[in-house]
Amino acid sequence: MRLFLKILSLLLIAFYIFTKAQKTPDSVLIKKAKLEIYDNPDNTIRIGEQLLKKSHDVKTSINLYMLLSTANIAKRNFEESLKYILKAKELSQKTNDPKSQSGVLISVAIQYQQMELFSKSLETLNEADQYIAKIPAKNPERYSETAASYAIRGMIYKSQSNSEIALEKFLISIQNYEKVPVKKTTYSNMSVVYYNIGYCYLNLNQIDKAQEAFLQSIAFARKNYAKSLEAFALKGIAEIHKQKHENQSAISLLLKAESLCKNTGDIILNEGLYKELADNYLAMGQQNLYQQYNKKYLEMRFKRKQNELKSINQVIDNHNKETALKSKDLKSYYRYIKIISVLLGCIFIVILLYFIIKIRKQNKKFQKEIQQMIRTS
Repeated sequence: MRLFLKILSLLLIAFYIFTKAQKTPDSVLIKKAKLEIYDNPDNTIRIGEQLLKKSHDVKTSINLYMLLSTANIAKRNFEESLKYILKAKELSQKTNDPKSQSGVLISVAIQYQQMELFSKSLETLNEADQYIAKIPAKNPERYSETAASYAIRGMIYKSQSNSEIALEKFLISIQNYEKVPVKKTTYSNMSVVYYNIGYCYLNLNQIDKAQEAFLQSIAFARKNYAKSLEAFALKGIAEIHKQKHENQSAISLLLKAESLCKNTGDIILNEGLYKELADNYLAMGQQNLYQQYNKKYLEMRFKRKQNELKSINQVIDNHNKETALKSKDLKSYYRYIKIISVLLGCIFIVILLYFIIKIRKQNKKFQKEIQQMIRTS
């Protein structure tokens, strides 16, 4: 009997563990997906799509669409990323939450910035700023959204070779990220901003400040175990070594970066690493390795261009749809204006006729009174 009870209790424990394992909270899965967004975006996409199928909450669906969009940006799959972020934007219009609305618009702005549609990105950021202003002043999300907005503006100016203006925006971004109480949520973002600050200083030939910024980028990437972000920063330091003609040191850093990001599938990162490796091997006269990495670089470059072309076609299609909707709305608006104008016109004519008839009646009455007065006199 005791043996039977022991077996039964073990079975119950096993069943409990099994059911607990089967019911992993969605929040835990979302957290796991966010942590792997840079180093294993395929797994993030798999988790996101799995959770999206059973999501019935609008805000959760918006967050999942944004997660899927960001994961696809990490893979430089702009077409898929744009598809998801536009769905998030569509859903966000059904809410009155300024945080969701601003967050989605900032993600859209990132998408446009990545595709080098800078005017469209700035236009979207201006729209997002209107919603950020509605978030309470002491709310941490206001700081994080403001920081993201300035970070994107900085990237746009950096891409346009305005390094000094870009630095101003990036430093404001860092100041706002530092005000967010839960720092872990901002480590990866701060790593990205410091990486861009490093390149701004590099463009301004301030080598020491550039190296300091890249080291900061590595430190924040490691705090969040973001290997691909660490790889980006290592690439930046390698460029400093290349400028100093320390090609072997640069190659060592680049090979370490290549090893760190092997699972990410980040086309732009791989393209940059292969180009730098090719340049350094060429400078050292190692033709075979130069040709090997130059070929890889050209393949990544071609793949990136193909992805961008697909995404631009989708942007054009979406722009045409938005224009058609706006045109439809304008037609409806002018139709209502026309109906209201006709109604007002009719009311005005009725009132005018009323007063004309009234005045005529009064005139006739006065004429009769005058005639009667003349007769009596």
